[in-house]
Amino acid sequence: MHFFRFARPLAAHKACKGVFLHPMNKYKRRTAIKGGPFLRLTVHEVRQKHKNDLDAASLRVRWCYGERMASALFILNGPNLNRLGTREPDVYGHTTLGDIERMCRETADDIGFDIEFRQTNFEGMLVDWIQEAGDVAQGLIINPAAYTHTSVAIRDAITTADIPTVEVHLSNIHARDAFRHHSYVSPVAYGVICGFGATGYRLAIEALSEVIRA
Repeated sequence: MHFFRFARPLAAHKACKGVFLHPMNKYKRRTAIKGGPFLRLTVHEVRQKHKNDLDAASLRVRWCYGERMASALFILNGPNLNRLGTREPDVYGHTTLGDIERMCRETADDIGFDIEFRQTNFEGMLVDWIQEAGDVAQGLIINPAAYTHTSVAIRDAITTADIPTVEVHLSNIHARDAFRHHSYVSPVAYGVICGFGATGYRLAIEALSEVIRA
């Protein structure tokens, strides 16, 4: 089970000693609390526990390893990616989404990151998750799949989230059908990785970790 440690609302910390600012980059990373009270909860538990009594925007996430603080990454996958392994294997290969998730967790563990790995076939759900990532995560990796070429809503959500984002595609979208050449996500992403199959997710995690820690 993967956990986040959520600090209590920022106002509650004003009386706490040891409040300090974590080194920040241009993405205005969250205030960290040293020695303050924490709630050890999963993301789902936090949503359920606090949806009626806490302002979600006041939550500040930190996953702590002693004095060292690592970051949380959201890895979001769009429509039809749940069919990987059987869907057009000549294009996408035989690797399943479960295989990709295991690889991502191993890669993230090796470099000290915790991840939330999710997939949905619904555009609105992706928007909800991107908004959640903006509240609690240090970075976002997203494979919007077909929504890459159609969704202004996903583009706007990424812009509003204001965290470094990497767009990933298993295939080289620029070598395929003409309608796949345009991406609504690329202009608001920190970077784009495509055409390397499942390896692209590992490359995205490694690259994003360097951006966050810069």
